[in-house]
Amino acid sequence: MVSYTGDVTPGGGPQVRELGGLTITKVAVDETMSNNCYLLRCTADGSQVLIDAASEPETLLPLIGDAADGGGLTAVVTTHQHWDHHRALAAVVEATGAEVVAGAPDAAAITEQTGVPVTRTVGDGDTVQVGDCTLEVIAIAGHTPGSIALLFRDPDGHPHLFTGDSLFPGGVGNTFGDDAAFAQLIDEVETKIFGTLPDAGLPDDTWFYPGHGGDSTLGAERPHLAEWRERGW
Repeated sequence: MVSYTGDVTPGGGPQVRELGGLTITKVAVDETMSNNCYLLRCTADGSQVLIDAASEPETLLPLIGDAADGGGLTAVVTTHQHWDHHRALAAVVEATGAEVVAGAPDAAAITEQTGVPVTRTVGDGDTVQVGDCTLEVIAIAGHTPGSIALLFRDPDGHPHLFTGDSLFPGGVGNTFGDDAAFAQLIDEVETKIFGTLPDAGLPDDTWFYPGHGGDSTLGAERPHLAEWRERGW
């Protein structure tokens, strides 16, 4: 098996990361937007959760079918309301019957854009199960009002964080020139993820998986927080 790096390209194959209780399959879709989709599978019972049915159901559904092993797709989590993150939502839900999960402030917009009802809204402190594995919801407003990240605390290793478009290698997500939204986003990323408040945040070996492009670790990005704040994007 090829060693996991997190580097995938639209039209190319997925990369697979095997943890003790969870398998992470990362695939890129749409040559223009190059969105990342993440299929998480519990190794105990085969249950699966898809993070961002961004595009190309013809790419995503075979991955879900090939990996199901009887467990099926229990949920699709949409990290935020932007159009490029849910274009395959209707097709995937129709094919699998999966629950639709999203941050509460973005749920109505997702349904309006896709025609798919959000069956469960979530916020800070909520959880999403992948079989025996638990994903913790972290609400990170700014990129959109209802953006969420999902955290898996691997009992056998370092944490794994799925950040949508709120955090990337090299900076936080786009706030489209909105100074107030940028201030909210950088504040929430600093306090909730990097832990500039006591008893908050995650360790430097936390590996994070963004909505586009390559992965990184919090330790690699932490030294640049002040630079991001100063440049304003």
